[in-house]
Amino acid sequence: MRIRDLPHPDPGVPDVRTGGRFLVWLCRKQRGGQAKALFWGLVHMAAMASFPLPVGLAVQAAVDGHGARLVLAGGLLAVLGGLVAVGDVMLHRAAVTNWIVTVARMQQLLARKTSELGGAMTRRVAAGEIVAVSTGDLERIGWFVETLSRFGAALVASVGVCLALVVYQPQLGLVVALGTPLLALAVLPLLPPATRRADAQREKAGRATELASDTVAGLRVLRGIGGEDLFLGRYRSASQEVRRAAVRSARMWSLISAVQVALPGLLLIAVVWHGVGLALDGRITVGELVTIYGAVSFLLYPLRHFEEMTMSWSFSRPSAERTARVLALSRPAGGRLTDPEPPSGDLHDPDSGLTARAGRLTAVVCGDPDAAGRLAERLGGHPPYQDPLPVPGAAPAAPATTGPDAGGAESPRPLSVVLGGTPLDDVPRGTARTAVLVQDKDPVLLSGTLGELLDVPASGRVTNEAALDAAQCGDVLAALAQASADDSGDPMHTHITERGRSLSGGQRQRLALARSLVADPEVLVLDEPTSAVDAHTEARVADGLREIRAGRTTVLLTSSPLLLDRADHVVFLQEGKVAGEAPHRELLHTHPEYRAVVTREPDPAPATPHTTDRTVIEETA
Repeated sequence: MRIRDLPHPDPGVPDVRTGGRFLVWLCRKQRGGQAKALFWGLVHMAAMASFPLPVGLAVQAAVDGHGARLVLAGGLLAVLGGLVAVGDVMLHRAAVTNWIVTVARMQQLLARKTSELGGAMTRRVAAGEIVAVSTGDLERIGWFVETLSRFGAALVASVGVCLALVVYQPQLGLVVALGTPLLALAVLPLLPPATRRADAQREKAGRATELASDTVAGLRVLRGIGGEDLFLGRYRSASQEVRRAAVRSARMWSLISAVQVALPGLLLIAVVWHGVGLALDGRITVGELVTIYGAVSFLLYPLRHFEEMTMSWSFSRPSAERTARVLALSRPAGGRLTDPEPPSGDLHDPDSGLTARAGRLTAVVCGDPDAAGRLAERLGGHPPYQDPLPVPGAAPAAPATTGPDAGGAESPRPLSVVLGGTPLDDVPRGTARTAVLVQDKDPVLLSGTLGELLDVPASGRVTNEAALDAAQCGDVLAALAQASADDSGDPMHTHITERGRSLSGGQRQRLALARSLVADPEVLVLDEPTSAVDAHTEARVADGLREIRAGRTTVLLTSSPLLLDRADHVVFLQEGKVAGEAPHRELLHTHPEYRAVVTREPDPAPATPHTTDRTVIEETA
């Protein structure tokens, strides 16, 4: 595959049982590219390996005073020089293409896995680990794939030169043929400690990256509590640990490089010493000695490729293990139905007993923010994830299902949320995501312009302007217009920084709400969509939301009286189960526990007619 053809139409299904199998799978997917690089590598290496022959011929022709052979040697050198240049250029192009295409394939696999897992990925894998895998680990694996073809060409060329030397000059050829493999294998005892040190450096770098990511994400909070110096000290300490680990790793790899230089030098000295003795005895000519010297000198070049191959393998193997573990993460299998049309109707959660009627605005009060978040994930067809990362080489964990556990009892399977009588677990995942959209309490705004932010798959029923107006984004648009990059002052062209950090929490919430409204799903689940908005704006958002979602199913997980009062129906959950449902004002009259959650009373107390009336007046004013 050529670079201009990227991205891959289909990156494939990787073999992630072990890191080694993953590397083999990647190399198999690059068979054509590897064969091309190997061919040009053989052209390059064969031309270089043939150089000593015309050089020796030229020296002997000069000694014998034979002009014709000298011209012939010069012509051969010119041809070989052209082949070396062409082979080197084409080898580099093919090898780098293999690197880029392989990294692009892995990036697509990781992007697909991230899309599949969604927010569950960061709960199962640390953010720093994901960053390290998607950057450094992919580069190391790509390096191994790129090196493989050059190593193959160097190996074939080395074997060919050793065999040619044995035929050309048996005594010196045997010395070279026996000594070269020993030189290539001499560094093997040093590889395990070098690999351990490199892996330790990578783990420390991953922890430092995670610490930096957490610090940047919470910078505003840290400044509020004066904790910048504390976290700066922690990051300084972590970075120093990375530096020390990098120095220890570099020392080991420098030792390996020194061995790879010193031992071939000793072999070259031994061959030259023995060859000079043979030349003085008249057993070989001066030209033959020069040819043998040139051939042995050439073998030092493939040995450097052997060193590079050992380094790339040592670095890529643990990287492949980590990448395979991330790619092995999976959701419980679903999608048994093949109907492409998304289901519609009432949304029912068997686990809690909650039912959101089709086309109505239903508010849900949990009291526990964590329970509300879990309910939102469940309503969107996102099952809970509690299994750890799979162990390399171990069989993947089976999805949660009903069956006997270790004690012979039945392990319960989480019940699927039902939409219009169809369990979401039985619907293809893409279809389920089209039918139900969940916006959590901390929505993410990707970097880009406002127009790009709102450019999402949508029904076309809700325009960008209507969604922004319903979400009360007027002040946000005014601020973005002032910061517009062009003279038009169009806020749609204004760039929004990563995660919307240039905006306030309330502004981010309202832009995220506008994005969800533009998508206009059949069912929209909003978890505390106005928690960072002032009361006046919240009231207007509630009115706009009710109007723009008319005829669509909307579920609000909130305890805000302003939102609850505008809901068609309110459901109160206690300990994850429905404890009461009715309009907001009726629940305030009849349900003390509900009133305690909504009004933030310290303890639910029996309601009297006077206190109840006063509470209703205060909360609905």
